Amino acid sequence: MDLLMKIKNRSAVVGIIGLGYVGLPMIIEFGKVGFEVIGFDLDEKKINKLNEGRSYIKHIPSEEIKLLKKNGHFKATADFTLLKDVDCIIVCVPTPLTRHMEPDPSYVLKTTETIAKYLRKGKLIVLVSTTYPGTTDEDMRAILEKTGMKAGKDFYLAYSPEREDPNNQNFSVRTIPKVVGGYSRNCLMVVNALFSAIVGKTVPVSSTKVAETTKILENIYRAVNIALVNELKILFQRMGIDIWEVIEAAKTKPFGFQAFYPGPGLGGHCIPIDPFYLTWKAREYDFHTKFIELAGEINISMPYYVVEKVIEALSERNKSIKSSKVLVLGLAYKKDVDDIRESPSLKLIELLKLKEAHVEYNDPYIPKPIRCECMT
Repeated sequence: MDLLMKIKNRSAVVGIIGLGYVGLPMIIEFGKVGFEVIGFDLDEKKINKLNEGRSYIKHIPSEEIKLLKKNGHFKATADFTLLKDVDCIIVCVPTPLTRHMEPDPSYVLKTTETIAKYLRKGKLIVLVSTTYPGTTDEDMRAILEKTGMKAGKDFYLAYSPEREDPNNQNFSVRTIPKVVGGYSRNCLMVVNALFSAIVGKTVPVSSTKVAETTKILENIYRAVNIALVNELKILFQRMGIDIWEVIEAAKTKPFGFQAFYPGPGLGGHCIPIDPFYLTWKAREYDFHTKFIELAGEINISMPYYVVEKVIEALSERNKSIKSSKVLVLGLAYKKDVDDIRESPSLKLIELLKLKEAHVEYNDPYIPKPIRCECMT
């Protein structure tokens, strides 16, 4: 296959659509091993910064971008007509939920429609955005095949879930095993070759649906266990038991236990969102995902619990929440990043302000005032 040979000799041009927390680290890795990479995005501010050799994500050094630019391995653009010059297209666009907790695949589908305009024989299209099983080989394939070309015959179609953990010092794109699933055997062969160029280990699976479901299972596992420990936090407090001490003792068991910790809620673009993609898809099969929905209820309730504890603490000091000054330390959804997506701190601030508290925040990674409903 021509594309396999181009991947092996690094002459294939890689196009990455979506230059965020997933797309940008991937661009760096492909550029490091010698591929020419074109990054596509609609945000002109991001594009201009990257083309100037500047990173807009704090934990990604600008030096990485400057080196790629210097070597001529990377450029960013909002000109999607350049997709015609790309051999491998990787889609890293958002997959949010609607207000009714249902999947919003519009970014993926609109991006696929754009790709279809410039599709030619021999191209590889890979979705990495987290989504419900069937998005790749049903929804995307239907759009791409309207061109008259067939997946697995005229072009390659695959899914490989992102496993990015921003600013994790122990794991990176290169060291995290990469699950890959193809629409056909040839599709799998090509996508496996592509990602084998930048990761130490790939994990081929039998289909795109298996690959899509793998990512959802990973995040359901975390959401359910976090919900469990959040619920136990509330119970143990009533019982006068320190849950932190309990967890520290329990995790000394060398098998059969993994430590999860309570918190003010869930943040990031994965755990609070991804499990509900399967909840929605399950309805097609007349199935009710009780564990997922119960976990969601518990985790969503945690900011309210925290506010209740703030009110109790103030009352013990003969103070009212109304007009009290409250400082929220940490705005990002996790430590040492500048990512506030789905951060429980935002909900906390909103709830405190509804109680007429005077709220300020401090986060060294987010030094500038943010614009969101909770701060108005």
